[in-house]
Amino acid sequence: MLSISLNKNLPRSPRLVTSLPGPRARDIVERDRAVTSPSYTRDYPLVVARGEGCMVEDVDGNVFLDMTAGIAVTATGHAHPEVVQAIQEQSVKLLHMSGTDFYYEPMVELAENLANRAPFPDNARVFFTNSGAESNEGAIKLARYYTGRSLIVAFLGGFHGRTYGAMSLTGSKAVQRAGFGPLVPGVTHIPYGTHASLDYLEKYLFPAMLPPHEVAAIVVEPIQGEGGYIVPEDGFLQRIRQICDRYGILMVVDEVQSGMGRTGRLFAIEHWGVMPDIITTAKGIASGLPLGAILSRSEIMTWPPGSHATTFGGNPVACAAALTTLQLLETGLMANASHMGELLQAGLTQLHESFPRISLPRGKGLMVAVDLLDKEGNFDPKLRDRIIQAAFLHGLLLLGCGKAAIRFCPPLVIDSDQIQIALSIFKEILSSLE
Repeated sequence: MLSISLNKNLPRSPRLVTSLPGPRARDIVERDRAVTSPSYTRDYPLVVARGEGCMVEDVDGNVFLDMTAGIAVTATGHAHPEVVQAIQEQSVKLLHMSGTDFYYEPMVELAENLANRAPFPDNARVFFTNSGAESNEGAIKLARYYTGRSLIVAFLGGFHGRTYGAMSLTGSKAVQRAGFGPLVPGVTHIPYGTHASLDYLEKYLFPAMLPPHEVAAIVVEPIQGEGGYIVPEDGFLQRIRQICDRYGILMVVDEVQSGMGRTGRLFAIEHWGVMPDIITTAKGIASGLPLGAILSRSEIMTWPPGSHATTFGGNPVACAAALTTLQLLETGLMANASHMGELLQAGLTQLHESFPRISLPRGKGLMVAVDLLDKEGNFDPKLRDRIIQAAFLHGLLLLGCGKAAIRFCPPLVIDSDQIQIALSIFKEILSSLE
């Protein structure tokens, strides 16, 4: 059993002391509505004051079990004491000194750690960013620069960010593209996860309209995140590797949501034994601080000084948090993600047997989802949204993804008791809907 010393000021199960949202939360939501962008998406009026481990407390004193981890970001839990200590110690030394112009040891040490762990056959190089979208933007540039080619293949259902290059790769929801064209040219989308899709790419698209010698990269999530936590067919990722090798195309693997131990491996692609050419990552890398990275085989990252840079990427405080995060992942949290994920999927499988309107679970580690279905077995996004709202009112934080899926992506410090609490609340909600 994983044991982590936390400052246990919050209870380890939900505690609701006001009706939701409470009075302070309602006031802050109204203030927010007046001054922040309407493009933000808030599923329910949660106004967080603090968090510890897998629990968060709102401004009215209500405590929630968090199965979202800030969208798969707080890998080591909210305010892990060792991560907080690393942040505090680095903050009093140096807050910022742009790593694209100067040197500082935390950035070098983190690059060494990531390069040593990258699933490449030989050496690796690292470029630090602020976010997953920025990592994917840089990967597009790097692939085009290295290959001298312009075309890119991406997948329907994929999500890679909302900045222009990343959005051009994204094939998730029409609202993310509507009104923003023209996007970056040269990106072709095909269905995700099936051998039939790759057959279509090679048999029809390559001969007719997508010359393979002009394709710089195939960009793929090893498990689709926002697309619904979709696990591809056996052999799908291996075939992408083979296609890339056949035509001199780079395989770019987006590990922004699936990486950093969430699936029980540092990178999800390791489950399939496939070696990519470029990896993009972010989210869980620094347990909540803004940091991302592009990892590539050394011979690929040869762009000259000034061709790509960033002011804040590789910030020393974020690097310090990431170094401690990596240590915690490798000394128990990745193993815990595997074990707790098995318990979670077993519990959801039992619920499926009693409530056939939820699908069998899918995923790896603590990257798990179920679909909500109508009585005819079709996707039911309205039912999914009702369940998410009901869960909030019961003290359980959930998020949707895909067409009608609920994802379970808690902090990797979650234990078996908290897994059972989440399943119990989920079962109670399903029973009430029946």
